[in-house]
Amino acid sequence: MPSPAPHGRALSTLRFRRLKKRSSPFPKKLFTKPPLPEYMRATIHKISTTLRYSTWDAAATELRALPLHWDSFTVNRILKTHPPMEKAWLFFHWAARLPGFKHDRFTYTTMLDIFGEAGRIPSMWHVFREMEDKGVTPDAATYTSVMHWLSAAGDLQGAVRAWEEMRERGCRPTLVSYTAFMKILFDHGRPKEAAGVYTEMLEVGLSPNCHTYTVLMEYLAGAGKFKAALKIMSEMQEAGIEPDKAACNILIQKCSKAGETSAMRQVLLYMKEHSIVLRRTVFMEALEALKLVNGSDHLLRENFIAVEHMLSGMINRYIELDAELISMVIQLSCANYKPSCVLMAFRYSLQVGKELDRSAYISLLGFFMRENALEMVLEIVHEMTKAGVSFGTYLVYLLIYRLGRARIHTYAESIFYSLPMDQNVVTYTALMDALFQAGEVDKGLELYSKMRKDISISSGTYEVLILGLEKYGRIDDAEFCRKEKMKFMRNKYPQKDVSPDEILCNYLFDGIS
Repeated sequence: MPSPAPHGRALSTLRFRRLKKRSSPFPKKLFTKPPLPEYMRATIHKISTTLRYSTWDAAATELRALPLHWDSFTVNRILKTHPPMEKAWLFFHWAARLPGFKHDRFTYTTMLDIFGEAGRIPSMWHVFREMEDKGVTPDAATYTSVMHWLSAAGDLQGAVRAWEEMRERGCRPTLVSYTAFMKILFDHGRPKEAAGVYTEMLEVGLSPNCHTYTVLMEYLAGAGKFKAALKIMSEMQEAGIEPDKAACNILIQKCSKAGETSAMRQVLLYMKEHSIVLRRTVFMEALEALKLVNGSDHLLRENFIAVEHMLSGMINRYIELDAELISMVIQLSCANYKPSCVLMAFRYSLQVGKELDRSAYISLLGFFMRENALEMVLEIVHEMTKAGVSFGTYLVYLLIYRLGRARIHTYAESIFYSLPMDQNVVTYTALMDALFQAGEVDKGLELYSKMRKDISISSGTYEVLILGLEKYGRIDDAEFCRKEKMKFMRNKYPQKDVSPDEILCNYLFDGIS
């Protein structure tokens, strides 16, 4: 086990102590891995598909028929597509029997990885021993893989032994090895030992890369040390290394789980500035965390600048969002007055044909009614109708009543007639009121006549009728209706003869509770 940091210094004091490198008098050679030719990509994809969906006998027949030069690079590329474990192992042995072919440390390490990922640790060790028996020397990448999968299986001591064996055999750990071992120690609650590994890494002249910094930030954020994590995020940028998508997602996830919205805001703003998008699952966790701080309107508004950007990025990258996520975005955007985000999420739901939750539709209706965007209201009603969403009497009343007060009776009529299941004394009366508000007295009276034939009326209906007639100077007609109302009240009441819809209508339009 590596020794802890000297003089008992904590990880936070070791973070960025680096040894200065001597500059070379020669310019660095730029090495870029040549891209795989198009035909080879297609061939490898075809072989991987064959291994996935054919029996081994059928796959082997196809493999033998391929006009392909089988070298370790090609075999390794196929194994890295991660075909089913059993097929990968059969393919691995099939390749070993090819004339002139020999597995190297790359193909062995990839096969070892496949078993490790599947949790088949004995099989992983079998590959490792076979590798040695065949005279292939494990390198740092091989040992790093072994350490990682032993740790993932809960065998910390086995991972430590693999680290020590690597060094005893003269295999120098790489930056990847150091970083992987640090993470293993952090994950198993050994931060002091991890700090010692980090110190050693710096002393041998290796500088942290983005993944190394991410491992440090993940530990600190997981330990609740968000200020320290943000300090590393700042200092790594000063060192010329920008936090990547993986780092940002890890930090947001840690912030969400801890309810740490202040640090979350800073990371979200960084992501906005650098066009980095959250993974869908992390996005949902972040939204849930933000919901819990509704009392902090300022914080939510600032966060939603980044949330809107992330949503835009996910849409632009053709990342499919599920209806639950879109509904959450809409509700939170409506609650925090983010019109562009509301509209973007709604338009996206239409574009991909996602039906929203009823609560999301209602949030949209309320938002656009307050904005007086009445054409949008009509569009949302249409989408709700298509989706078979239940409206309910009170919601239909509110829509018609608000449209009536805006003197847009045509929209009110459109909603009323598109929802036959919600046509009752309340909604009839609301539409009659909307017609009177718009000066359509004759249409209002026609509706009243139809209403008397189809359903029961209420005292609230009479009240709307009387006020509408008086408003437009038809005093005699209003007086006649007032007498009719008194007669109706004497005959209709007591309350035991009144339906729930009539009670609601009376309450809404006549003040009778």
